[in-house]
Amino acid sequence: MDAPEFSSRNNDPEWPRKVHAVDLFCGIGGLTHGLRLAGVDVRAGVDNDPACRYAYEANNEGAAFVEKDVSEVTFDDLKSHYGDSAVRALVGCAPCQPFSAHNRHRATTDTDCSLVRHFARIVREGQPELVLMENVPGLASHPAFGELLDLLRELEYTTSVDPKLSCKQFGVPQNRRRLVLLASLIGPVSLPAGDATPPTVADCIQGLPPIQAGEGADDDPAHVTLPLSPLNQERIRHSRQGGSWEDWPAHLRSPCHNDAYYPAPYGRMRWSGIAPTITTQFCYYSTGRFGHPEQDRTISIREGAILQTFPTDYRLVDEENPPTVRELARQVGNAVPVELGRAIGAVFQEAVFQEAVN
Repeated sequence: MDAPEFSSRNNDPEWPRKVHAVDLFCGIGGLTHGLRLAGVDVRAGVDNDPACRYAYEANNEGAAFVEKDVSEVTFDDLKSHYGDSAVRALVGCAPCQPFSAHNRHRATTDTDCSLVRHFARIVREGQPELVLMENVPGLASHPAFGELLDLLRELEYTTSVDPKLSCKQFGVPQNRRRLVLLASLIGPVSLPAGDATPPTVADCIQGLPPIQAGEGADDDPAHVTLPLSPLNQERIRHSRQGGSWEDWPAHLRSPCHNDAYYPAPYGRMRWSGIAPTITTQFCYYSTGRFGHPEQDRTISIREGAILQTFPTDYRLVDEENPPTVRELARQVGNAVPVELGRAIGAVFQEAVFQEAVN
């Protein structure tokens, strides 16, 4: 039998088994949404941040947001979200800050690795057929990740690890690299090399209405930015596309701006290029090349979400209890890019199909 399109598989009566998933550390639902676009039925997301509930539930109908710390979750707690005959998938991206390149100066402790170890504990308790751990590349060198791999092999999972996967090959318009671990009890799983050409910054955000720094669009509460200080307003006016603080005249530079200072901060994106990694700090002009290509402001929350491949209509702001711009940037920057989630979902679906035909 020929494999049906990924997006239709969970609705196809001839499809052998459905994939039901639970998303640990789900945030606002980037991974959940991508998996669902591939036809994986994500039944629940678990996160201890109540601020993520609105976006998760508003955009992923039928998926329950479980507000709980993963350290307190057991596999028994998750059983009700899996169907009896379904292939069970457990997916997640433990908060990555302890392993990030931005935190190289921090000592690694057991506390830093505890959420990865809790993820491993839940896998041991339930032994779901499919497992995904997505994180920053730095996690690969930490003992907790090695322990997770050892556990999966002990439980006779087949595993595939890409320690520095480039997200742009799956259509994510960023220079974003991630560690992706896939594991399966139903046959080999791995992410094939993607051949997508990522859209440019212009393709993604050039059509959005112009706004001023510190203001927002009337028809989209997420198309909003932080204000700039008078000094930074003058600085960004001197910045060119693809440039940085090196474009400024001497009187606008601080003492730290010298040959040893990173060139990326205070930069503008290029219309014709792709974006840098969208971090939790993308709302700040000083923390990277997050300046709009031509408007004198940083990119907006909506623009950051689009560059994370969220749909343009993904609802981010609960207007009855609106989060701050900083909170929204943290939520968007922490998310798994939706198109990466879709690619992973396709791998899961293919594994189920191959199990049925072999």
